[in-house]
Amino acid sequence: MFKEFKDFIIKGNAIDLAVGVLIGASFGNVVTAITKGIIDPVLNSIGGKPDVSLKVGIIDAGLVINAVLSLVITGAVLFFVFVKPMQKLKAITEKPAAPAGPPEPSAEEKLLSEIRDLLKQKA
Repeated sequence: MFKEFKDFIIKGNAIDLAVGVLIGASFGNVVTAITKGIIDPVLNSIGGKPDVSLKVGIIDAGLVINAVLSLVITGAVLFFVFVKPMQKLKAITEKPAAPAGPPEPSAEEKLLSEIRDLLKQKA
């Protein structure tokens, strides 16, 4: 059992997953800090605190609306501050792919070529 556990750990999947979770949590903290430190103050200065209070009976729809607004704001921060600049950086730093030659004919095309050549020889 210990050998199986050691193989599981050394395989790299567990390590990659652990690193991904920790980086994701740290990245979440960065996004939260940017949202709370930059985006929220700007929104508050423009239109006040975005807080929707909407109770219908015992259901608090305002909580859901606030969560959706928070998701949209966080998604916009992620996209415009991190994803788009990283895509541009990746496009700049990637080497262009070497032009590929013509594709090799398929087995069917080779067979048809052989048949064509045999028919030409008989004619």
